[in-house]
Amino acid sequence: MRREFTGKDMAMILVAGFGVVIAVNFYMASVAVGGFGGVVVENSYVASQKYNGWLSEAREADKLGYSAQLERDADGRLLVSTERVPQSALLSAELRRPLGQPDDRALTFEQVGEGQYVSTDALPSGRWIARLSIDAGESRWVDEVEVP
Repeated sequence: MRREFTGKDMAMILVAGFGVVIAVNFYMASVAVGGFGGVVVENSYVASQKYNGWLSEAREADKLGYSAQLERDADGRLLVSTERVPQSALLSAELRRPLGQPDDRALTFEQVGEGQYVSTDALPSGRWIARLSIDAGESRWVDEVEVP
């Protein structure tokens, strides 16, 4: 014998269906927020006002013609090979993790040969993004690369 399908049955199906959708949305939102390490910009309006200046600085840096390649040695220190960089240039890097919990570090480099630099400290294993800066007097060159 079959039971009659009532309005209460339909209400239970709707509540259960929407309950599953809402639970999945809350879970996905918590995973997304937990994997975000911080703020991209503090104030997007102020950043938009500075955008043209940043583009101008990038064009000036491109005119310098500098280039740099990063690699990591067995000890975890970063090795940087540069081209067309003046001998007296100072090299530094700000590093951050691209995913997960925020982990920011600053590295300084010492020159070990012509166009060859090595970091003074070792970098822990894992994925890193390096913002490499070369200061040579009044000129400044900046590039952002993923550390191999």
